[in-house]
Amino acid sequence: MAPMISVKGLGKKYSLNAAGPAHDTMRDVLASLFSRRSGQTPNTASTENQREFWALRDVSFDVQEGEVVGIIGRNGAGKSTLLKILSRITTPTTGEAILNGRVGSLLEVGTGFHPELTGRENVYFNGTILGLKKHEIKARFDEIVAFSGIEEFIDTPIKRYSSGMKMRLAFSVAAHLEPEIMIIDEVLAVGDVVFQNKCLGKMREVASAGRTVLFVSHNMNAVMQLCSRIIWFADGKLAMDGNNVRMICQEYAKPIEAKASLNVTTETKYFRLLSFSATQATFGADVDVFVRDNDIEVHLVVEILLGDPSLNFGVCIRDSFGETLFWTCSTDLMESKWPSLVEGRNHLSFSIPANFLNEGSYVLEFFAALQYQEWLVEPGTWTTAIRFSISGPVSESPYWRSARPGPFAPILAWRNARD
Repeated sequence: MAPMISVKGLGKKYSLNAAGPAHDTMRDVLASLFSRRSGQTPNTASTENQREFWALRDVSFDVQEGEVVGIIGRNGAGKSTLLKILSRITTPTTGEAILNGRVGSLLEVGTGFHPELTGRENVYFNGTILGLKKHEIKARFDEIVAFSGIEEFIDTPIKRYSSGMKMRLAFSVAAHLEPEIMIIDEVLAVGDVVFQNKCLGKMREVASAGRTVLFVSHNMNAVMQLCSRIIWFADGKLAMDGNNVRMICQEYAKPIEAKASLNVTTETKYFRLLSFSATQATFGADVDVFVRDNDIEVHLVVEILLGDPSLNFGVCIRDSFGETLFWTCSTDLMESKWPSLVEGRNHLSFSIPANFLNEGSYVLEFFAALQYQEWLVEPGTWTTAIRFSISGPVSESPYWRSARPGPFAPILAWRNARD
């Protein structure tokens, strides 16, 4: 049986001209024609000023019917370019992409919606684009609107919708009009938690019905829940492609630094971070694997260059997939209990209690801010991050023979009021 999606030697090149037009749009073409007719010289870049950028290069893979494939990669890795080629929004420079089936794309919030049309009219408009007859759309209409949860506004023009309302209706249309191939890009980045869970449930339903799904997301937990295969893009090329979803997600989520101590100089006008480390009394600072039943001490050596009472240091604790578990800040307690910061060298620390984190790998990321004013080192940039692992007994209970699920595994004392 032929694959639903066949990508062979796909490449997409863009010209980054120093003086030329930034986009090859209809407006640019018309402006160029007008300038020629009026005797003006078109504003084109000389050969020496032209630079080429390959958003994709020599990408090949097949996707079979019923596969749910997660597409992951950093920003700028080529994921969205691939999806735009598969959705026939843009054409490749080299290679080809063959799709055997009707495609439903959800690449951006409200893509394919006309702002002057109502929600009702846009449902029919989108269905027609997908090649459905009016009676087919009508048969699914009530279900689409009910899922989106915007029944009250279905006869309101789309231009008056919030971005969340557009996303709700767009996803509902894409999921319920039953294309053979669904292409979804970061649909879970917008919307409330309740609707995000509805989306995940619907995508599981779509996958179990045997339809082919390409799902782009930075949410590794969602990718692992939904996908049976991962394609990882880096710098426009395939970095990894396989069915070991957990392993690939873990590799992707690793920060560059893989030690439990980091000697760095991260500097702003307010402070200079001199070192960042995690230690345990049993082992010290030279290892990155700790045991569960001892506290883990996190240390920051900071030189204050310019004192400010709102200066705030913090650490974001993430799991092995880069998902945030919790933050802790130097200003967590009442102001009277904040650690005093003086100009010069300061050694800050806090403890992660014993038997709190489960076995597994964790990332600590440093951040700093002026409280409620501005970021100095923003979390999510991975500017300063360290990694450590926790090993040891899988459970304190003799009746639990494997590692417990989830990032936390505290040992809690149970009581019976009758005792």
